[in-house]
Amino acid sequence: MRTEMTEAELLEVFKALANPVRLQLLRWLREPARHFAEINEVGVCVSHIQAKAGLAQSTVSAYLTTLERAGLVRSTRVGKWTHYRRDEDRIAQLVEELGHSL
Repeated sequence: MRTEMTEAELLEVFKALANPVRLQLLRWLREPARHFAEINEVGVCVSHIQAKAGLAQSTVSAYLTTLERAGLVRSTRVGKWTHYRRDEDRIAQLVEELGHSL
């Protein structure tokens, strides 16, 4: 059974994707083995994402929080580190929703 995304949820996703750096982060996380030397089963450590982006850790964390709030990535804490990976189910739902509503 398909649950439709609300208009507010769609707008949150569009806002998150409107920033070119956030869009790039999402693209890198699509193929983490290709873009990051160190990955594990829970995702890519924020410090590795920050190093690749070349931005301040606080900026990268804010961007990833925005992507997470939009439901596009998931975070997992491992000790003091946070790891990120894409939420492929949510992204597939978004693609389906766009196909039905636009």
